[in-house]
Amino acid sequence: MIAGDFVRALHAHTRQEVVAVGSRDATRAASFAEAHGIPTAHESYDRLLADGMVDAVYVATPMSEHAANARDCIDAGKAVLVEKSFTRTADEARYVRSHARERGVFVMEAMKTVYLPHMQVLRRLLADGVLGAVDTVQASYGGVVPFEPRSRLFDPALGGGVLLDVGVYPLSFAYSVLGPFDRVQASGTLAPTGVDDGMSAVLDARAGGRAVVSASWRSSLPARAAVHGADATVTFGEPFHNAAALILSSHDARTLSFADLRRPGRQGLCHQANAMAGYIAEGRTESPIHSLDDSVAVMDVLDRLRHSVGASFDDEATPPEPTPPEHRPAAPTAPATNAP
Repeated sequence: MIAGDFVRALHAHTRQEVVAVGSRDATRAASFAEAHGIPTAHESYDRLLADGMVDAVYVATPMSEHAANARDCIDAGKAVLVEKSFTRTADEARYVRSHARERGVFVMEAMKTVYLPHMQVLRRLLADGVLGAVDTVQASYGGVVPFEPRSRLFDPALGGGVLLDVGVYPLSFAYSVLGPFDRVQASGTLAPTGVDDGMSAVLDARAGGRAVVSASWRSSLPARAAVHGADATVTFGEPFHNAAALILSSHDARTLSFADLRRPGRQGLCHQANAMAGYIAEGRTESPIHSLDDSVAVMDVLDRLRHSVGASFDDEATPPEPTPPEHRPAAPTAPATNAP
Protein backbone atom coordinates (compact mmCIF):
# COMPACT_ATOMS: atom_id res chain seq x y z
CA MET A 1 0.00 0.00 0.00
CA ILE A 2 2.72 2.47 0.96
CA ALA A 3 4.80 1.55 -2.10
CA GLY A 4 1.77 2.30 -4.26
CA ASP A 5 1.23 5.65 -2.57
CA PHE A 6 4.91 6.47 -3.06
CA VAL A 7 4.67 5.79 -6.79
CA ARG A 8 1.52 7.92 -7.07
CA ALA A 9 3.26 10.77 -5.23
CA LEU A 10 6.25 10.60 -7.59
CA HIS A 11 4.04 10.58 -10.69
CA ALA A 12 1.90 13.46 -9.44
CA HIS A 13 4.49 15.77 -7.93
CA THR A 14 7.96 15.04 -9.37
CA ARG A 15 9.70 14.47 -12.69
CA GLN A 16 11.10 11.15 -11.49
CA GLU A 17 10.24 8.07 -13.53
CA VAL A 18 9.39 4.77 -11.89
CA VAL A 19 10.92 2.43 -14.46
CA ALA A 20 10.66 -0.99 -12.81
CA VAL A 21 9.30 -2.91 -9.84
CA GLY A 22 10.72 -6.06 -8.31
CA SER A 23 9.25 -8.76 -6.08
CA ARG A 24 10.10 -12.37 -5.25
CA ASP A 25 6.66 -13.12 -6.68
CA ALA A 26 6.36 -12.53 -10.43
CA THR A 27 2.57 -12.24 -10.28
CA ARG A 28 2.70 -9.58 -7.58
CA ALA A 29 5.35 -7.64 -9.48
CA ALA A 30 3.29 -7.73 -12.68
CA SER A 31 0.12 -6.72 -10.86
CA PHE A 32 1.85 -3.78 -9.16
CA ALA A 33 3.40 -2.66 -12.44
CA GLU A 34 0.05 -2.77 -14.23
CA ALA A 35 -1.74 -0.90 -11.43
CA HIS A 36 0.79 1.94 -11.45
CA GLY A 37 1.82 2.22 -15.08
CA ILE A 38 5.34 0.88 -14.53
CA PRO A 39 6.91 -0.44 -17.75
CA THR A 40 8.96 -3.32 -16.32
CA ALA A 41 8.17 -5.98 -13.71
CA HIS A 42 11.01 -8.16 -12.39
CA GLU A 43 10.37 -11.52 -10.71
CA SER A 44 13.34 -11.10 -8.37
CA TYR A 45 15.27 -8.35 -6.62
CA ASP A 46 18.48 -9.49 -8.30
CA ARG A 47 17.00 -8.87 -11.75
CA LEU A 48 15.80 -5.44 -10.68
CA LEU A 49 19.27 -4.54 -9.41
CA ALA A 50 20.80 -5.68 -12.69
CA ASP A 51 18.44 -3.40 -14.66
CA GLY A 52 20.54 -0.65 -16.25
CA MET A 53 17.55 1.71 -16.35
CA VAL A 54 17.40 1.81 -12.56
CA ASP A 55 19.33 4.62 -10.85
CA ALA A 56 17.83 4.37 -7.37
CA VAL A 57 15.72 1.88 -5.44
CA TYR A 58 12.96 2.46 -2.92
CA VAL A 59 12.78 -0.42 -0.42
CA ALA A 60 9.26 -1.08 0.90
CA THR A 61 9.69 -4.59 2.29
CA PRO A 62 9.02 -5.56 5.95
CA MET A 63 11.54 -4.28 8.50
CA SER A 64 13.09 -7.75 8.73
CA GLU A 65 14.39 -7.38 5.16
CA HIS A 66 15.63 -3.78 5.17
CA ALA A 67 19.27 -4.43 6.06
CA ALA A 68 19.72 -7.22 3.52
CA ASN A 69 17.83 -5.35 0.80
CA ALA A 70 19.87 -2.20 1.41
CA ARG A 71 23.11 -4.19 1.31
CA ASP A 72 22.16 -5.72 -2.03
CA CYS A 73 21.36 -2.28 -3.47
CA ILE A 74 24.67 -0.90 -2.22
CA ASP A 75 26.56 -3.85 -3.73
CA ALA A 76 24.83 -3.13 -7.05
CA GLY A 77 25.86 0.53 -6.85
CA LYS A 78 22.24 1.74 -6.69
CA ALA A 79 21.28 4.70 -4.52
CA VAL A 80 18.70 3.49 -2.03
CA LEU A 81 15.83 4.99 -0.06
CA VAL A 82 14.89 2.62 2.78
CA GLU A 83 11.45 2.86 4.37
CA LYS A 84 11.24 3.63 8.04
CA SER A 85 12.10 2.17 10.38
CA PHE A 86 15.53 2.05 8.79
CA THR A 87 16.18 -1.50 10.03
CA ARG A 88 14.95 -3.79 12.82
CA THR A 89 17.80 -3.00 15.18
CA ALA A 90 20.64 -0.56 15.75
CA ASP A 91 23.20 -3.28 14.95
CA GLU A 92 21.62 -3.72 11.52
CA ALA A 93 21.56 0.06 11.04
CA ARG A 94 25.27 0.28 11.86
CA TYR A 95 25.93 -2.50 9.38
CA VAL A 96 24.13 -0.65 6.57
CA ARG A 97 25.83 2.64 7.47
CA SER A 98 29.28 1.04 7.41
CA HIS A 99 28.61 -0.78 4.14
CA ALA A 100 27.27 2.35 2.44
CA ARG A 101 30.22 4.46 3.51
CA GLU A 102 32.74 1.82 2.48
CA ARG A 103 31.21 1.62 -1.00
CA GLY A 104 30.44 5.34 -1.32
CA VAL A 105 26.81 4.69 -2.28
CA PHE A 106 23.96 7.05 -1.38
CA VAL A 107 21.65 5.65 1.31
CA MET A 108 18.82 7.49 3.07
CA GLU A 109 16.06 6.52 5.47
CA ALA A 110 12.59 7.36 4.18
CA MET A 111 11.66 9.39 7.26
CA LYS A 112 9.26 11.55 5.25
CA THR A 113 8.41 13.96 8.07
CA VAL A 114 11.92 15.41 8.09
CA TYR A 115 11.44 16.77 4.55
CA LEU A 116 7.96 18.29 4.89
CA PRO A 117 7.52 22.08 4.66
CA HIS A 118 6.43 22.61 8.29
CA MET A 119 9.55 20.81 9.50
CA GLN A 120 11.71 23.11 7.41
CA VAL A 121 10.07 26.04 9.21
CA LEU A 122 10.66 24.41 12.60
CA ARG A 123 14.36 23.91 11.83
CA ARG A 124 14.65 27.60 10.95
CA LEU A 125 12.91 28.68 14.15
CA LEU A 126 15.23 26.48 16.21
CA ALA A 127 18.34 27.65 14.37
CA ASP A 128 17.37 31.30 14.88
CA GLY A 129 16.74 30.75 18.60
CA VAL A 130 13.15 31.96 18.39
CA LEU A 131 11.92 29.39 20.92
CA GLY A 132 14.74 29.95 23.39
CA ALA A 133 16.09 26.94 25.27
CA VAL A 134 13.86 23.96 24.49
CA ASP A 135 12.52 22.36 27.66
CA THR A 136 10.01 19.74 26.48
CA VAL A 137 9.04 18.00 23.25
CA GLN A 138 5.76 16.10 23.14
CA ALA A 139 4.71 13.72 20.38
CA SER A 140 2.30 10.81 20.05
CA TYR A 141 0.81 8.57 17.38
CA GLY A 142 -1.53 5.60 17.60
CA GLY A 143 -4.62 3.81 16.45
CA VAL A 144 -6.54 0.65 17.27
CA VAL A 145 -5.12 -2.26 15.23
CA PRO A 146 -6.83 -5.67 15.52
CA PHE A 147 -4.41 -8.41 16.49
CA GLU A 148 -3.39 -10.67 13.61
CA PRO A 149 -0.42 -12.89 14.47
CA ARG A 150 0.64 -13.43 10.84
CA SER A 151 0.59 -9.73 9.98
CA ARG A 152 3.94 -7.99 9.53
CA LEU A 153 2.80 -5.66 12.33
CA PHE A 154 2.61 -8.43 14.93
CA ASP A 155 5.01 -11.07 13.60
CA PRO A 156 8.44 -10.77 15.28
CA ALA A 157 10.01 -12.64 12.34
CA LEU A 158 9.01 -9.70 10.11
CA GLY A 159 10.21 -7.02 12.52
CA GLY A 160 6.81 -6.38 14.05
CA GLY A 161 5.96 -3.97 16.85
CA VAL A 162 4.32 -0.60 17.28
CA LEU A 163 7.62 1.18 17.90
CA LEU A 164 9.16 0.20 14.56
CA ASP A 165 5.93 0.84 12.67
CA VAL A 166 4.56 4.13 14.05
CA GLY A 167 6.48 4.86 17.27
CA VAL A 168 9.46 5.87 15.15
CA TYR A 169 7.56 9.00 14.08
CA PRO A 170 7.28 10.69 17.52
CA LEU A 171 10.74 9.47 18.50
CA SER A 172 12.39 10.73 15.31
CA PHE A 173 10.57 14.04 15.70
CA ALA A 174 11.86 14.44 19.26
CA TYR A 175 15.38 13.49 18.18
CA SER A 176 15.32 16.04 15.35
CA VAL A 177 14.67 18.78 17.93
CA LEU A 178 16.72 17.66 20.94
CA GLY A 179 19.46 15.45 19.52
CA PRO A 180 20.83 12.36 21.31
CA PHE A 181 19.16 11.01 24.46
CA ASP A 182 21.12 9.76 27.45
CA ARG A 183 18.39 8.54 29.79
CA VAL A 184 15.33 6.59 28.69
CA GLN A 185 12.40 5.59 30.92
CA ALA A 186 9.55 3.66 29.35
CA SER A 187 6.57 1.48 30.11
CA GLY A 188 4.44 -0.46 27.69
CA THR A 189 2.45 -3.52 26.72
CA LEU A 190 3.07 -6.59 24.58
CA ALA A 191 0.90 -8.38 22.04
CA PRO A 192 0.45 -12.17 22.37
CA THR A 193 3.27 -12.69 19.85
CA GLY A 194 5.69 -10.83 22.13
CA VAL A 195 6.06 -7.64 20.09
CA ASP A 196 5.34 -4.26 21.65
CA ASP A 197 1.88 -2.84 21.00
CA GLY A 198 1.88 0.17 23.31
CA MET A 199 4.57 2.43 24.80
CA SER A 200 5.03 5.70 26.64
CA ALA A 201 8.44 7.12 27.49
CA VAL A 202 10.29 10.06 28.96
CA LEU A 203 13.71 10.69 27.42
CA ASP A 204 16.34 13.08 28.76
CA ALA A 205 18.41 14.77 26.06
CA ARG A 206 22.18 15.03 26.35
CA ALA A 207 22.09 18.74 25.52
CA GLY A 208 19.23 19.45 27.95
CA GLY A 209 15.48 19.19 27.75
CA ARG A 210 13.29 16.12 27.59
CA ALA A 211 10.87 14.36 25.33
CA VAL A 212 7.57 12.70 26.20
CA VAL A 213 6.55 10.27 23.46
CA SER A 214 3.80 7.67 23.09
CA ALA A 215 2.70 5.10 20.52
CA SER A 216 -0.12 2.59 20.62
CA TRP A 217 -2.15 0.05 18.68
CA ARG A 218 -4.50 -0.32 21.65
CA SER A 219 -5.97 3.18 21.55
CA SER A 220 -6.39 6.04 19.11
CA LEU A 221 -3.68 8.37 20.32
CA PRO A 222 -3.77 11.74 18.53
CA ALA A 223 -0.95 12.27 16.04
CA ARG A 224 0.13 15.48 17.74
CA ALA A 225 3.44 17.18 18.43
CA ALA A 226 4.63 20.28 20.25
CA VAL A 227 7.93 21.94 21.14
CA HIS A 228 8.00 24.04 24.31
CA GLY A 229 10.81 26.55 24.75
CA ALA A 230 11.71 29.26 27.25
CA ASP A 231 10.45 31.98 24.91
CA ALA A 232 7.83 30.33 22.72
CA THR A 233 5.93 27.14 21.90
CA VAL A 234 5.35 25.51 18.52
CA THR A 235 2.32 23.25 18.07
CA PHE A 236 1.39 21.20 15.02
CA GLY A 237 -1.95 20.22 13.60
CA GLU A 238 -2.85 16.56 13.18
CA PRO A 239 -1.29 14.46 11.87
CA PHE A 240 2.09 16.04 12.52
CA HIS A 241 3.95 13.39 10.49
CA ASN A 242 2.17 14.46 7.28
CA ALA A 243 1.55 17.96 5.92
CA ALA A 244 0.40 19.96 8.93
CA ALA A 245 -0.17 23.49 10.15
CA LEU A 246 2.39 25.08 12.47
CA ILE A 247 1.54 27.69 15.10
CA LEU A 248 4.22 29.61 16.97
CA SER A 249 3.01 31.19 20.23
CA SER A 250 5.44 33.43 22.07
CA HIS A 251 5.10 34.17 25.76
CA ASP A 252 4.27 37.81 25.02
CA ALA A 253 1.10 36.67 23.22
CA ARG A 254 2.38 37.03 19.64
CA THR A 255 1.57 34.25 17.21
CA LEU A 256 2.77 33.13 13.80
CA SER A 257 1.02 30.57 11.62
CA PHE A 258 2.29 28.51 8.70
CA ALA A 259 0.44 25.91 6.67
CA ASP A 260 1.37 24.25 3.38
CA LEU A 261 -1.28 21.57 2.97
CA ARG A 262 -1.12 21.19 -0.80
CA ARG A 263 0.16 17.60 -0.61
CA PRO A 264 -1.79 15.95 2.21
CA GLY A 265 -1.30 12.46 3.56
CA ARG A 266 1.14 10.29 1.67
CA GLN A 267 1.28 12.73 -1.23
CA GLY A 268 3.96 14.33 0.94
CA LEU A 269 6.25 11.38 0.15
CA CYS A 270 7.28 13.41 -2.89
CA HIS A 271 9.29 15.77 -0.68
CA GLN A 272 11.74 13.09 0.47
CA ALA A 273 12.13 11.82 -3.11
CA ASN A 274 12.90 15.33 -4.39
CA ALA A 275 15.33 15.88 -1.53
CA MET A 276 17.11 12.63 -2.32
CA ALA A 277 17.40 13.53 -6.01
CA GLY A 278 18.87 16.90 -5.11
CA TYR A 279 21.42 15.39 -2.73
CA ILE A 280 22.54 12.88 -5.37
CA ALA A 281 22.88 15.68 -7.93
CA GLU A 282 25.10 17.52 -5.44
CA GLY A 283 27.36 14.47 -5.13
CA ARG A 284 26.33 13.62 -1.59
CA THR A 285 26.11 10.09 -0.23
CA GLU A 286 23.85 10.92 2.75
CA SER A 287 21.10 13.35 3.68
CA PRO A 288 22.54 16.48 5.32
CA ILE A 289 19.48 16.87 7.56
CA HIS A 290 18.90 13.22 8.46
CA SER A 291 22.21 11.41 8.12
CA LEU A 292 22.93 7.73 8.59
CA ASP A 293 24.33 8.66 12.01
CA ASP A 294 20.89 10.08 12.85
CA SER A 295 19.16 6.91 11.66
CA VAL A 296 21.50 4.79 13.78
CA ALA A 297 20.96 7.01 16.84
CA VAL A 298 17.18 6.70 16.54
CA MET A 299 17.47 2.92 16.10
CA ASP A 300 19.60 2.80 19.26
CA VAL A 301 16.80 4.44 21.24
CA LEU A 302 14.18 2.21 19.63
CA ASP A 303 16.20 -0.80 20.80
CA ARG A 304 16.33 0.57 24.33
CA LEU A 305 12.61 1.30 24.37
CA ARG A 306 11.70 -2.15 23.05
CA HIS A 307 13.94 -3.89 25.54
CA SER A 308 12.63 -1.82 28.43
CA VAL A 309 9.07 -3.03 27.77
CA GLY A 310 10.19 -6.63 27.31
CA ALA A 311 10.24 -6.94 23.51
CA SER A 312 13.28 -8.26 21.65
CA PHE A 313 14.18 -10.26 18.55
CA ASP A 314 15.89 -13.64 18.92
CA ASP A 315 18.79 -12.77 16.60
CA GLU A 316 19.41 -9.11 17.39
CA ALA A 317 23.15 -9.64 17.75
CA THR A 318 23.42 -11.47 14.42
CA PRO A 319 24.58 -9.44 11.37
CA PRO A 320 22.16 -9.66 8.43
CA GLU A 321 22.95 -12.50 6.07
CA PRO A 322 21.81 -12.84 2.45
CA THR A 323 18.24 -14.12 2.32
CA PRO A 324 17.45 -16.76 -0.34
CA PRO A 325 14.92 -15.31 -2.81
CA GLU A 326 12.39 -18.05 -2.10
CA HIS A 327 12.27 -16.98 1.57
CA ARG A 328 11.91 -13.25 1.03
CA PRO A 329 8.51 -11.69 1.80
CA ALA A 330 6.46 -10.91 -1.29
CA ALA A 331 6.50 -7.13 -0.91
CA PRO A 332 7.47 -5.04 -3.95
CA THR A 333 10.22 -2.48 -4.16
CA ALA A 334 9.66 0.42 -6.53
CA PRO A 335 12.75 2.17 -7.92
CA ALA A 336 12.92 5.70 -9.19
CA THR A 337 15.52 7.65 -11.14
CA ASN A 338 17.44 10.46 -9.54
CA ALA A 339 15.99 13.17 -11.76
CA PRO A 340 14.48 15.90 -9.56
